[in-house]
Amino acid sequence: MKNIKVLLVEDHIIVREGLRTMLDAEPDLEVVGEVSNGREAVSLAIQLKPDVVLMDIAMPLCNGIEATRQIRKSLPSAKVLVLSAHSDDSYVQSAMEAGACGFLLKQTSAHDACGAIRQVHGGGTFFTPSVAKRAAVRNQKSPDRRGTLKEGNRKLSARESEVLQLIAEGKPNKEIASELGISIKTVEKHRENLMSKLNIHETAGLTRYAIETGIIESSVQLTIL
Repeated sequence: MKNIKVLLVEDHIIVREGLRTMLDAEPDLEVVGEVSNGREAVSLAIQLKPDVVLMDIAMPLCNGIEATRQIRKSLPSAKVLVLSAHSDDSYVQSAMEAGACGFLLKQTSAHDACGAIRQVHGGGTFFTPSVAKRAAVRNQKSPDRRGTLKEGNRKLSARESEVLQLIAEGKPNKEIASELGISIKTVEKHRENLMSKLNIHETAGLTRYAIETGIIESSVQLTIL
């Protein structure tokens, strides 16, 4: 039987090393690569074609939600299993709508994490029990509920999502332009488009939106809220 090829996407080195050690101990799991941001994750996934991508959410340059969306679009065969320290409903919903097959909390045991990788590789889904329980209750109360991301973030292009993340992280237009390799005027145009599409007309509002939909963690930009 062929090993399950896993790509690790996590910006904290100590966490990534721990994940690699955990997976290396399993005879049927093989770590084929590891990266620290979503942009590198998309590039390496296309290059390595992993079976499963273990994806953190809050990362620099490109967050895990947008990276998941791009990977699923470019490499539909890859299964994305999101790994997060936060279990907010908005994070889970955003991950699922981006194409993830499961959602793990970082407090999950090694045994359950490895089992989750095998399960999504086999075509199933896996949610940390506390997340699955909340989702079941929510669906019973409102089976047709449509969330913020489905009505909002799905309108955004990949570039607009990147600009939104950098705005929410407090980066000025000049730094965003340098980071993305585009002109300041282009950044300004993206900012205008974001405000128009989301019907939000101030930077603080864009930041709150990014936090609510899991694009950045709430600890990143509390000062302007």
